[in-house]
Amino acid sequence: MTHIDSYLQSHTSPPDEVLNWLERQTHLRAVHPRMLSGPVLGKFLSMISSILAPKRILEIGSFTGYSALCLAKGLGPEGVLHTIECNDELEDLIREAIDRSGKRAQMVLHIGDALALIPHIDETFDLVFIDGDKREYAAYYEVAVAKLRVGGIILADNVLWDGKVLEEPLSPDLQTQGIAAFNAKVQADPRVENLLLPLRDGLMMIRKL
Repeated sequence: MTHIDSYLQSHTSPPDEVLNWLERQTHLRAVHPRMLSGPVLGKFLSMISSILAPKRILEIGSFTGYSALCLAKGLGPEGVLHTIECNDELEDLIREAIDRSGKRAQMVLHIGDALALIPHIDETFDLVFIDGDKREYAAYYEVAVAKLRVGGIILADNVLWDGKVLEEPLSPDLQTQGIAAFNAKVQADPRVENLLLPLRDGLMMIRKL
């Protein structure tokens, strides 16, 4: 953790006990625990969700469920969050986290390919969080926009990709290419307005017009 990251975290309201538990379990039980959203981004997600008070949320890329729990904090009594994870080895930990959160009745976990699953989810979403396979970001964006209400918000994580999107020539690796293509697509899309924030590894905020 950098000095800036440490300062940000020390001046951000702390996570609750369930999120602290999940962070510990992620480091114990998951490969690449650095993929966890963490306290600062997690608080941003919970605050945005609480401000919007969404009735329907879609998350693409659950990992161990930390960001899903944060997003779910803004749900009203009749709200529902759909979260999709492609790695079935994480299912038990995600479900345990959901159970501990007390929002089991409002959180639907899907295991599989998001691009195949989303067209079959019969919902119009108020808030979407994209944090899945970086190679598929542009494709996730298209299916998300189609399911998003006018005025709804899409948040996409890792859009700076450790600064690789700034390199010239652009790295040929597919993850960097995928993020760069996504950023360019959003910037050129007349259906939305967008703001790229230097939060964590870059967060794109998009509002459907």
